[in-house]
Amino acid sequence: MIAKVGKGENLMGALSYNQLKVDKENGKILLTHKIPDTVDGIYTVGHLYRSFEPYLLANNKTEKPVLHISLNPDPKDQVSDEKFKAIAEDYMEQMGYGDQPFVVFKHTDIDRTHIHIVSTSVAIDGKKISDKYDRPRSMKICRELETKYQLTPATEKSTSVDDRIFSPVNYKKGDIKSQIASVIRHVPKYYRFQSLGEYNALLSLFNITSEEVKGELHGIQKQGLVYFALNENGEKASNPFKASLFGKSAGYTMLQGHFATSAESLKKEPVKGVIKNTIDRAIHKAKDEKDFKKQLLDQGINTVVRRTSEGRIYGITFIDHRSKTVWNGSRLGKEFSAGIFNEWWNNNQKPEVKNTQDEKPHHLFNFPGKDEPDFVEGLGGLLPVNNGDDFEEHLFENQMKKRKKRKPGQQM
Repeated sequence: MIAKVGKGENLMGALSYNQLKVDKENGKILLTHKIPDTVDGIYTVGHLYRSFEPYLLANNKTEKPVLHISLNPDPKDQVSDEKFKAIAEDYMEQMGYGDQPFVVFKHTDIDRTHIHIVSTSVAIDGKKISDKYDRPRSMKICRELETKYQLTPATEKSTSVDDRIFSPVNYKKGDIKSQIASVIRHVPKYYRFQSLGEYNALLSLFNITSEEVKGELHGIQKQGLVYFALNENGEKASNPFKASLFGKSAGYTMLQGHFATSAESLKKEPVKGVIKNTIDRAIHKAKDEKDFKKQLLDQGINTVVRRTSEGRIYGITFIDHRSKTVWNGSRLGKEFSAGIFNEWWNNNQKPEVKNTQDEKPHHLFNFPGKDEPDFVEGLGGLLPVNNGDDFEEHLFENQMKKRKKRKPGQQM
């Protein structure tokens, strides 16, 4: 189980964030502690806030009195509501917040069902409850709770990049924005690509695409990106999401810089030649398109083919997960352009290549072998997974860290 402990000033924001999950039927209140019951059992943000108000009014100089904690068991653990309640009470007691008011929310909008706890670190007398060494204490408590409640130990999970694979977006599951965000905020950190087309080829493995948008604002030309989820046929299956929703790394300007940086770094490495040799070998050995893709997949390379509605191939991109690089076919050379493969797979005119039978597969980069159980065609790149990260959580955590500017004498 992993615990995230956030501290901030905005109690109303913390309660509203969690209540919104409840209102959208993506969560529910599991437990309230030292909070007056309501007649109908329904809690509003205002009612919850008033329960904390005496503690906040008594606050003596604590700058960030609001606690926003999430407890995240392994997705394989089937944790009942009763067990979640017990875990929450146990955790708060051991962390020193057992006498504080708190409310426990269960979130169910992603595969990783988890709980959030909202409380305050200020006691009723206005003094701050000590949070010295709270992070190592929290880790120790989580290990103890794992044993007590028979949860999968977080320490047994491998954090190796090559051991974890992000899942493609499933537009039917809902919360599409979080699903898209959990992919695109990592992609530029780990993969090099030199154009929007190459970027989209990589995103397509995760059922995502981006589109460039242009316009004019106050007489100034503006450019940006929007993102869509794709269905199983590669068709748009969601409303557009502005890049600004996902942070700077997903935006047009930052990606343009990434294209240039990738191009410069790849000039200094032998990656291009190695990949060309691997593709040559696959062409030599393969009987047809399916066999060709399998030959490359065995070497850690996904092949993304773009076709017109009539079936003509107009684009082909190779994604090498060993070197974490993406290559449009024509960038590798005219012998790997879309037209060459169109002639082969549509007109049965296989290209001639040099004899590569005796060449050995390249091993410049560490990559799990073809027998890796989760490594399947169309899945995509190996990325450091956050185990079903809730993007909204990260956004809220960042908001918690920002101190609000107040006017002199203003109270929360």
